[in-house]
Amino acid sequence: MIFPFLLDTCAAIWLVDDTLRPAAAEALAESYRADRTTFVSPFTAWEVGLLAASGRFRSTYPTEGWLKRVTSLPGIALADLPARVLLDSWKLPGKLNRDPADRIIAATAREFGYTVMTRDRAMLSYAKQGHLSAFEC
Repeated sequence: MIFPFLLDTCAAIWLVDDTLRPAAAEALAESYRADRTTFVSPFTAWEVGLLAASGRFRSTYPTEGWLKRVTSLPGIALADLPARVLLDSWKLPGKLNRDPADRIIAATAREFGYTVMTRDRAMLSYAKQGHLSAFEC
């Protein structure tokens, strides 16, 4: 297993709602047992807000309490998001879509050596290009 994990927004939402696929839930449990922190990007809060504004946020928790909920789960913490990661997100190697959230999460993972837990096809494709470590959830 490759630790530590950085949750893509979809994985963070499913974690909060306890709807992750069993293999992903077990990988996070294994990470926790190994005393490894799992991270969530602060930019995920922006993406959750964007989903809520468009009526596409689906969670049992309201947006106002969602970030507090995800970061209160055992073993979960906010990732650092320094300005250099934001700058690097626009000069990533290879081919990744122009979605700011995908690019910032990918740049964060590359900067800190995280494995992105995601089901996003663009992120998984980017990992297959060899530019990112990813775990499909």
